[in-house]
Amino acid sequence: MSIFSEIKTALKPLNIPIETGVFSDNPPDEYIVLVPISDTFDLFSDNIPQVDISEVRLSIYSKHNYLKLKKAVEKLLMKSDFTITDRRYVEYEKETGYHHYAIDTAKSYETEV
Repeated sequence: MSIFSEIKTALKPLNIPIETGVFSDNPPDEYIVLVPISDTFDLFSDNIPQVDISEVRLSIYSKHNYLKLKKAVEKLLMKSDFTITDRRYVEYEKETGYHHYAIDTAKSYETEV
């Protein structure tokens, strides 16, 4: 299972659209875009990485009060064993009317050799 599919599964109770890279349809009042940040190897043994760490940014867009959605996303991510590495308000986009909030998350996986 990939980090993207795990995030989508974890956030399914929110019942809002989630896409990877860019939102391709006509955007609703609230949606999330997943953007890959990095993939790194960690914990080496005999020159073979034992852990693969994947990091993804969740860009939350909301035309309403974004705080309720932000808190729900954080709660569901932590409940699903994701590590939240950063979170910040990005901006209010005057042209579109969306609040943009970013949550960076990471998850480690055992390396398959």
